[in-house]
Amino acid sequence: MRCLPVPPDGPIPPPEPPLALRVPLAAPERPATRSVGVLRAPSGAPPPSLVSPGAARDPYPVFRVLRESFPLVRDELLGAWLVSRYGDVCGALAQDGLVAVPPGRTLAHMEGGTHRAHRALVEPALRGRAVAALAAGASRTAYVLARRVAARREADLVPEFCQWLPTAAVTAALGLPYEDTARVQQWCRGGLTHLGGHHHELDACLRPHLARRRVRPGSDLLSVLCTAEVDGRPLSDEAVSGLVGSLLGGGGEATALAFASFLANLVDDPHQLALVRERPELIPAAWAESLRRDPPAPVVLRRAVRPVTVAGATLPAGTVVACLVGAAGRDPDRFAHPDRYDVLRADPGRLAFGAGRHACPGAELAARTAEYGLRALLDALPGLRWAPGFRPAPRGLLTRGPRTLLVRPQ
Repeated sequence: MRCLPVPPDGPIPPPEPPLALRVPLAAPERPATRSVGVLRAPSGAPPPSLVSPGAARDPYPVFRVLRESFPLVRDELLGAWLVSRYGDVCGALAQDGLVAVPPGRTLAHMEGGTHRAHRALVEPALRGRAVAALAAGASRTAYVLARRVAARREADLVPEFCQWLPTAAVTAALGLPYEDTARVQQWCRGGLTHLGGHHHELDACLRPHLARRRVRPGSDLLSVLCTAEVDGRPLSDEAVSGLVGSLLGGGGEATALAFASFLANLVDDPHQLALVRERPELIPAAWAESLRRDPPAPVVLRRAVRPVTVAGATLPAGTVVACLVGAAGRDPDRFAHPDRYDVLRADPGRLAFGAGRHACPGAELAARTAEYGLRALLDALPGLRWAPGFRPAPRGLLTRGPRTLLVRPQ
């Protein structure tokens, strides 16, 4: 069996900022039924905005002020209501009537019976044959990439490992030709995210594969989707393409950023890195804790398709709600010492990939990819540490993570 493709030798150009980093503004809305978020903090200061200068560099001071003094507030510059406390964010992410923005074709955009029917098809597939296909692809590719990094005096793990591995793993699970991995990675750099959307190049790439799978299905995830039925009828090509786009975008952008933050948290703390190296069974917990502390999507936007109740207030249809997952993950009422990264934390929560009915069905694939990736790096790089003078610097608001991880492999 041929190994999945790996990035070429030599310097790799930095990726273009994904489109999701551009904050979509919305027109001002009518206030909520209950007057909320309009009072000033005890100091008299007005609520901060997520688009204020410096927020993309480090949003956590803003998150703290919002969580403590403005748990539900209208951000006029962003054009959205902000919800920041753990329990309220959990409720909003699981809320009926709140769907992803911008409009798209993924599970996060679906409601009611359509959502339930599609999810019932996708979830078992992602837990079964797809996981096996992904595990094999991720493990093979991770060790090839890790050995290449090990041969260097100094390496940047983001372009040479983090960005490549998740895309290759999901491509393998779908059963797409391994030659397509480079194209998918380029699309992710250009804006293909976990929200899928109408990506014309991806649709054109998938069209012949969908036709073949409908006639002669195999054991891969794409075949599962092509042969699935909702109310006795097969999923349309558009529906399958939307779900595939969501998996590829999430595997490409969200998982790559999450994996970069995961490595940054571990390499930043040699004691915890040594603990995970000594006890690899802690890797799933270490991954979950990194998602809590540094989620790849600290701000998740939702749109109300009908009146909804968020944090005790009724918001009208058409309202955009910004679920501050990054603020919720560091809520001291839910987590002790929330700013600390602790691989032994008993319950780090599960907000980074959604909650309730809109939880990302690909979360298990992301976790498996991260585990195989870290195992490969730990085996190949016994002396893994930062390059002299380097410190990771995460950035971004809607999507966030370090864009550079300079390490000395040995």
